[in-house]
Amino acid sequence: MIYITRRERFSAAHKLYREDWSQEQNEAVFGNCSNPNWHGHNYELFVTVKGEINPETGFLIDLKKMKSIILEHVISKLDHKNVNLDVDFMSGKKASTEVIAVEIFRVLKPYFDQENVQLHAVKLYETENNFVEYFG
Repeated sequence: MIYITRRERFSAAHKLYREDWSQEQNEAVFGNCSNPNWHGHNYELFVTVKGEINPETGFLIDLKKMKSIILEHVISKLDHKNVNLDVDFMSGKKASTEVIAVEIFRVLKPYFDQENVQLHAVKLYETENNFVEYFG
């Protein structure tokens, strides 16, 4: 079994809040992340796939194909967007880094399945100090 990881970056805005809570309760739970005027991050996304090396090519997956899948189905939808308002796969979901990572995994999995590799993990850095990792 071999693992390959691709890193991509995107910038996006989001807000953590609950409509059914007061602004005071949102601020108490979500702090600055509940800013009524949104806030943004420069995210780093690491996508790891795993499987067996193809003896004909020496590849697990063609890295150009891996890049294309991630750019088309995730980065193009998130980069310079408002996660709460603009991103189809986040519609109706909380825009926490945890939920974003889970949804990225869910979006990417079938495309890597088609390439006969297994999506192993999505790691999403929100800041240089905070990241989440999701294994499906």
